[in-house]
Amino acid sequence: MSPSNKEWRWLAFDTSTDVLSLAVARGDRVWTQTLPGGAQASSGLIPAVLAMLAEADLPLASLDAIVFGRGPGSFTGLRTACAVAQGLAFGADVPVLPVDTLLAVAEEARFEQCQAGSIQSDAPLTVLALLDARMDEVYSAAYRWQPQPEADGQVQGHWQEVSALQVSAPEKIHNPQGQPLLLAGNAFAAYGERLPQGPHCMALPTAAALLRLAPDLWAKGLAVPADQAMPLYIRDKVANTTAEREAMKAQAALAKAAVQP
Repeated sequence: MSPSNKEWRWLAFDTSTDVLSLAVARGDRVWTQTLPGGAQASSGLIPAVLAMLAEADLPLASLDAIVFGRGPGSFTGLRTACAVAQGLAFGADVPVLPVDTLLAVAEEARFEQCQAGSIQSDAPLTVLALLDARMDEVYSAAYRWQPQPEADGQVQGHWQEVSALQVSAPEKIHNPQGQPLLLAGNAFAAYGERLPQGPHCMALPTAAALLRLAPDLWAKGLAVPADQAMPLYIRDKVANTTAEREAMKAQAALAKAAVQP
């Protein structure tokens, strides 16, 4: 997926679900960690980030970007990820790379299925990504994987959106027709037969998936300055309350202070 042979340096994290997923990459070396998310993410994310960067001997200021899952997902989790990404990026003067969590679900499912031998890495794939939105609704979007075999025998590729992000009752999910489809996400236990039918796999928006997506998204110019990083909400809620904005500012200030001398 990488557009060049550059030795990328990334920090990635996602707190959009009940799992806190964290990863650091320096070239081909990757460090990953999975911790409890939810309410614990707001207090645990910064210490975990600093510890993992120290383990990788990777100064924060040397990163190409801080990659984070921007949503959709838990409102609290999205605010935490965005605020920490902003604060760390301000403190280290590096850009941020927001990534749709449903795209990360699709990438995680593709990677895991390839590792298991269930699909071929050089075969096109359409994934309907599904995350439990609670309140009897599901976040969904469909993506098409377009493989690109390279001269050295490796297979890279890129994702293309097939159907836009939506939140709806399980019965109203837009189901792309006319092509093989893999369903992926964490909504199967909660909604079962109310979801579109077809082969499916459990997948979350992991930080490792964010790392695999990052070089291609970077090449498309999707990295932004820290102050332009925003959570992605697709429910009717279109703005944070005053209290929520203050909480985000406080979290960003804490993250910034954590990396300054």
